[in-house]
Amino acid sequence: MQRGEPPLAALLLMASRQLDAVVREELVAHGWPRLSGAQSLVFAFLDADGTPPAELARRLGSTRQAAQDLVAGLVRLGLLEVAADPARRRGRLVRRTATGRELTADAGTVLAGLETAMGERGAALRRLLAAPLDLPSPRPAAGAATG
Repeated sequence: MQRGEPPLAALLLMASRQLDAVVREELVAHGWPRLSGAQSLVFAFLDADGTPPAELARRLGSTRQAAQDLVAGLVRLGLLEVAADPARRRGRLVRRTATGRELTADAGTVLAGLETAMGERGAALRRLLAAPLDLPSPRPAAGAATG
């Protein structure tokens, strides 16, 4: 990294946010409701059959309350629902409604179009990001108990 250049992690985050913003604006142009970046991120972390609320919060890196607030807003828009988890007594799942699945499909089409428009740069970026990063394991925190 050259002096004054942003770290790679910052560049990846900025590119992700830029791509997300373009997709969200394109979805609005297609008649979908305007979503925040945090709301669109919820869709990226949902499993096809639904995700327990606590797991969704963990994936989002947020508190359960913050995740619950995001989900509640998306439920009001008719894009998500919270339903009983058939695998866990008293468990709940956050999952897409039929409308939420349509939104996800439209977003996928928009993303595919953007990737195609990027041409070889998009293909090269996909290859780079799809490959394992082969990073060293994180070091234990100072003073952490070791085994």
